[in-house]
Amino acid sequence: MAKTGGLADVVGSLPSALREFGDEAAVFIPRYGMIDLKGLRRVYDTLPIHLGAARYDCSIYEALADYPLYLLECPPLFERKGIYGESGLDYPDNHIRFAVFARAALEVARRLFRPDVFHCHDWQSGLTPAYLRTTFATDPTFFGARTLFTIHNLGYQGLFPRTALPEIALDPALFGAGEIEFFGSVSYIKAGIALADALSTVSPTYAHEIRTPEYGFGLEGILQNRAGALTGILNGVDYSEWNPATDPFIAANYSADDLAGKRVCKERLLAESGLPPEAMARPLIGMVSRLTRQKGADLLAQAGQWIPAEDVCLVALGTGDPEYEAFFRSLAEALPGRVAVRIGFDNERAHRILAGADAFLMPSRYEPCGMTQMFGLKYGTIPVVRSTGGLDDTIEEGTGFKFLEYSGAALLEAVREAVRMFSDSVRWREIMLRGMAKDFSWKASAKAYSALYKRLLTGVNP
Repeated sequence: MAKTGGLADVVGSLPSALREFGDEAAVFIPRYGMIDLKGLRRVYDTLPIHLGAARYDCSIYEALADYPLYLLECPPLFERKGIYGESGLDYPDNHIRFAVFARAALEVARRLFRPDVFHCHDWQSGLTPAYLRTTFATDPTFFGARTLFTIHNLGYQGLFPRTALPEIALDPALFGAGEIEFFGSVSYIKAGIALADALSTVSPTYAHEIRTPEYGFGLEGILQNRAGALTGILNGVDYSEWNPATDPFIAANYSADDLAGKRVCKERLLAESGLPPEAMARPLIGMVSRLTRQKGADLLAQAGQWIPAEDVCLVALGTGDPEYEAFFRSLAEALPGRVAVRIGFDNERAHRILAGADAFLMPSRYEPCGMTQMFGLKYGTIPVVRSTGGLDDTIEEGTGFKFLEYSGAALLEAVREAVRMFSDSVRWREIMLRGMAKDFSWKASAKAYSALYKRLLTGVNP
């Protein structure tokens, strides 16, 4: 498995959901080093990719899936321990790696799966629309093909020095016209934004936010110019994986019709985390997150002392910036009976935290979509979130607690509101059940994407 965030959830779940609407989709990804070749079928032996004078010998594998899942095999570029880098540092040849990826996607379209729409995701595929507009503009293979570029997180832009331009064999005129130039650098995400036929983001609110200086990361101008081509479509949730009634990783299954198992899950989570049994009477707040400023780790550092004052317990799982990892470790050491922290990522423990906690904390500075808050709703674990992006779109009054101002004080007040509500077991249960009834499955998202593809192909303004 190669997964670093919500992008992988979309690419893995959307193609299957599209079938209900008559759309056939294929997925193309690099074969990263952690993806085992066992069980993969080699479907194209020799696929040379040329970037100027440089040649990269590739091959194509296909994985077993209910849709064509093609993997680009190029060991010199992708047979590595990390996906984008190691030890906190990006690989210095990422510009070449993802240029080869973008070009190889077009070669796969020529030979194995010819799409009507190229649906590109984030900076890693931002050069695909650029190559289609330049290098392959007269290739009859792609006549009539359209491009959709989805922005999952504008904070990651694929920025490289101008000297990368000749190495990726892209028309320098694109730099001069400002279509891939970003303050003197080459921007892969800007290439996708400027040159795709249509744009989307992973929530309606984020589609508006990124057109402002606060959230635009310097690209708000071009996004404002392309506002007519921009659509916000909320990500969906794969309930076959995230469902407390069937989850194999939790201590006891439960549902809205029978919540008894949730109490068992809380008891087990407390025991597993080294927290005392008497904590059953207190609100247990869960957190599964990257420990970064984007995810609000700095707010928790500001407001960390509320934990003993508010008589709550906290179970956290995550990894991220060293300063915030150190903060969470020190918090657990200072409050051993109240705070349990595990630095790293453990998918099974993430499931157990979602099932065993009473509330789930997501105080993000910005959140394009967020999916864990939707998992929390399904598990009856009430979200406490900041009103931004997809968090604002998915959590409403009556299903969770929200705060707007990005400050430790505002976070603290939202937590206090949740604690006060927890003391009223009847109302707390009502909130749980209201959230568990929400349906954020992929069906609605797939329907919106399918309609967008059709508008693109018929020439209607998307």
